[in-house]
Amino acid sequence: MHSFKGKLQAPSNSRVAIVCGQFNELITDSLLKGALDGFDRCGLDRESIDIIWVPGAFEIPSITRKLAQSGCYQGVLCLGAVIRGATTHYDYVAGGAASGIASVAADTGIPCVFEVLTTENIEQALERAGTKAGNKGRDGALALIEMLSLHVQLSAHFETMSRTAFVH
Repeated sequence: MHSFKGKLQAPSNSRVAIVCGQFNELITDSLLKGALDGFDRCGLDRESIDIIWVPGAFEIPSITRKLAQSGCYQGVLCLGAVIRGATTHYDYVAGGAASGIASVAADTGIPCVFEVLTTENIEQALERAGTKAGNKGRDGALALIEMLSLHVQLSAHFETMSRTAFVH
């Protein structure tokens, strides 16, 4: 039996992208700072990180797909903030961002971590961007590093399995 668990150490030669929504920039800027801190803690060189700013959370999936399909990145961290208002706009934006990012990860096999805050109010968003509830940007960076580590481990395992496969 084999067991695999991601490590919080950036695999060598990792290159990642961060797609960050500009809407609610007070929040997303704090998420970005947290993400960079998380990557620093895991040994990912800042030169291995590209930051792409998009207008808002709804635009994150299309750029994430372009980055994932480019072959230049091992993973993408998606940061944004959608705060409920008086209309149903929130539901469409939050749902579109979530399903779009999940679709990119499933279609490309590239880890795409979803850290688009979906909160009822600005206070909840601020709490999740670095005050009371930690920083979800940092959490996302750590999750992405774990996923990159798992991809490396599994690729090595598959290589070993293919070399030792029983042939009839």
